[in-house]
Amino acid sequence: MSPQERLGSPRLRAFVALDLPSVFLDPLVAWRSSAYAGRTDVRLPRPETLHVTLVFLGYQAERDIGRLEEIAFAAEPPSALLHARETRALPPRRTRLHALDLADLDGALERWQQELSRRLAAAGLYEPEKRPFWPHVTLARAKRPAPGPGEAPPLPESLAVSFPAGRVTLYRSTLLPQGARYDALATRVAGGS
Repeated sequence: MSPQERLGSPRLRAFVALDLPSVFLDPLVAWRSSAYAGRTDVRLPRPETLHVTLVFLGYQAERDIGRLEEIAFAAEPPSALLHARETRALPPRRTRLHALDLADLDGALERWQQELSRRLAAAGLYEPEKRPFWPHVTLARAKRPAPGPGEAPPLPESLAVSFPAGRVTLYRSTLLPQGARYDALATRVAGGS
C-alpha cells in the first residue's frame, strides 16, 4: 500500500456489541462499584462502556463505515433473553480480566451473531473467530496479570436474573491512556421495538 493510499483511507477500530438495558446495567454498575471498592489490582471500565461484544472487527477503513452498517444490520437484531449466571476470573492462571457470564436462554443472540459473522466474512471485512461465541460482560481488567488464580467477586443473587436484549450498536473504539472510548456509529433496537 502506498503512502497516498494510507493517507486517503484513514482507519478506525470497530466492533458490534449488544448494549445492556438500563434495567440491568444500573444495578450491575452499583454492585460492581461496591464489590470492587478499595481494590487496586484491577481497573474498572467506565459504566457506559459495559457491553457484550458480538463481533470485533479490528481496524477498518473509515470509508467502509456505511458498508459495515448496512451489512451488520441487514438482519434485524433479535429479541433475545439473557440470564446473568456468574462471575469468572480469566484465564484461571495469570488472570487478566473478570467477566460476567451470560446465558443466551433461547439461542437467538448466538444465531444472530453467527449470521452477522458470516455476512461480514463474506464481504471480506471480518475473519470469524475459531472459538465459539461466549456472551459476557467485562467487569474489570487486571492492571498486571499476577501468578495464580484471580479473585472475581461472586455475583449476588439479586443480579442472577434474566433480562431482554437492549440495542445492538456498531462502535468506533479509540484507545486512550485512561481506557478505551466507544463512540456509536449506528444503532438498532433489538427486536425492532
